[in-house]
Amino acid sequence: MFRIFVSNRTSKLSQFEEIKAKIKVLPNKPGVYQYFDASDKIIYVGKAKNLKKRVASYFNKNLDSGKTRILVRQIVEIKYIVVDTEFDALLLENNLIKKYQPKYNIQLKDDKTYPWICIKKEPFPRVFSTRRMIKDGSKYYGPYPSVKVINTLVSLIREIYPLRTCALDLSSKKIEEGKHKVCLEYHLGNCKGPCIGEDTIESYGEYISNIEHILKGNLGAVIRSLKVIMQEYAKNLKFEDAQNVKAKIETIEKYKAKSTVVSPTIHQVDVVTVVHDEKRAYVNYLVINNGAVIHGFTAEVKKKLNESSSSIVSFVLPELRERYQSLSKEIIVEEKMDFEIEGASFFIPQRGDKKALVDLSARNAKFFRLEKVKQEKLIHPERYAERIMEQIRVDFRLQDKPVHIECFDNSNIQGEHAVSACVVFKNAKPSKRDYRNFNIKTVVGPDDFASMEEAVYRRYKRMLDENQPLPQLIVIDGGKGQLSSSLKALDDLGIRGKVAIVGIAKRLEEIFFPGDTLPIYIDKRSESLKLIQHMRNEAHRFGITHHRNKRSKAALTSELTQIKGVGRKTHEDLMKAFKTVNGIQKATEEELIKVVGKARTRVIRTYFS
Repeated sequence: MFRIFVSNRTSKLSQFEEIKAKIKVLPNKPGVYQYFDASDKIIYVGKAKNLKKRVASYFNKNLDSGKTRILVRQIVEIKYIVVDTEFDALLLENNLIKKYQPKYNIQLKDDKTYPWICIKKEPFPRVFSTRRMIKDGSKYYGPYPSVKVINTLVSLIREIYPLRTCALDLSSKKIEEGKHKVCLEYHLGNCKGPCIGEDTIESYGEYISNIEHILKGNLGAVIRSLKVIMQEYAKNLKFEDAQNVKAKIETIEKYKAKSTVVSPTIHQVDVVTVVHDEKRAYVNYLVINNGAVIHGFTAEVKKKLNESSSSIVSFVLPELRERYQSLSKEIIVEEKMDFEIEGASFFIPQRGDKKALVDLSARNAKFFRLEKVKQEKLIHPERYAERIMEQIRVDFRLQDKPVHIECFDNSNIQGEHAVSACVVFKNAKPSKRDYRNFNIKTVVGPDDFASMEEAVYRRYKRMLDENQPLPQLIVIDGGKGQLSSSLKALDDLGIRGKVAIVGIAKRLEEIFFPGDTLPIYIDKRSESLKLIQHMRNEAHRFGITHHRNKRSKAALTSELTQIKGVGRKTHEDLMKAFKTVNGIQKATEEELIKVVGKARTRVIRTYFS
């Protein structure tokens, strides 16, 4: 669960502006949002296909409903849970409204819920739809988003398999005594008559096994068999029957067999997962009761000594269980815990509904971590920059804080049109006005090392000549070879010891330091590595763009200069007037004459015709 808290302000306008700023970092994912008032009471629960867009819509200036305006004025806190699908959001919203009965939600006056398909625990089980779950050992599948879907599915099952629909007691004793008679369904061929012993438990059990596969979502075989039936109808010109079968296929393809937030096989459990970064851990906690998610919360923990997940959970979990008054005897986790909780045991699922809940919890923890980083960037950019620069200083063993970092990358195709790009980051952000491109002049052929040496030398020769401050860190896109060439350029300029330099290899994200024979590997979750990767990607993008433009210009120039009588000046005039060769081709004779005169116009039009 994510918590976005807005402190009480004297100005309502400033409160709403702060909420709007924080809404910008909400995920574009399906989920459920909850609005709280100043007394920390839930006043509204809603579902969303896109959380960011839906929540933002409440804070638009022009709200049509007076009731909605009153609701928005009371909001001081927002919580939300990310789920897999819009249907899961619908079910979770239903659970939370029933539990909390928020003031501004339509109240559910009865205990009806979404329909399920029941396979009754009895001899020769019946298969039917129901809204009531009875704990008698029967199996329940669903829930389903609409009665239409469930009726189509039940109807389809009965068409494929000859199931009984009666509620007779089909115990072996009753059948042997001949207590029952067949009904109309038997004469219509819809039932094989287990009531009179004409269908065996073994063959009937095969029907039920196949039906369970369908209800679990293994629909491929069913859809293939229906398509065969549809094609047979069409072949025999029974188009109406074929269309009916096609409609059933479309309904089944839209049918969703599983829900993450509601599962009849899970009754009362807690779910705990942990996501780490360098200095913090994020613990997501879900409470499942009667097969439904009813609580969710993510706690942020500041780490001191790189604590393990187990030690962090042991610190957080008892307080969370007490806060939400959980009495669950089973706690689902991702990894082994080295402590115990009285009256409860830990379980690590490998598959199934419980594994889906672990994945849901872990996904919410990851979203929480990402949103905290985004919020810090948005609300406190200077604090974020300071933290990133300090992390880079530690990870890259620098003496000074890297306020100014530069990154180099080369681009060429078989040595043609070789260019090098230099991108500049200041205070952990791109400084695009300081980006530079270099057309490689002294290198012949595809020599990446020599190209890097030339670019680095020219960049810092000019900075020294103009008395510009040097960066605290230089990043070279490449391994030992590119780094060695760059060091040679710094040696020639006499600044090798004045600025730190590293190389980053693409394959395994290895960091090479001058003089070290082996690279180091920075944690892939590290924000410092992510910033260096961002710089490397930005240098590649900037260099590729320049390289592409250079190739295009060269191609245009080569085509125009093939025209006899078109020199450099004429070429410049044509490109200035018509921008592209295609534009020159489409130009009228009068337009060309205005630019280059009658004689050259005649030559150009003859060439292109």
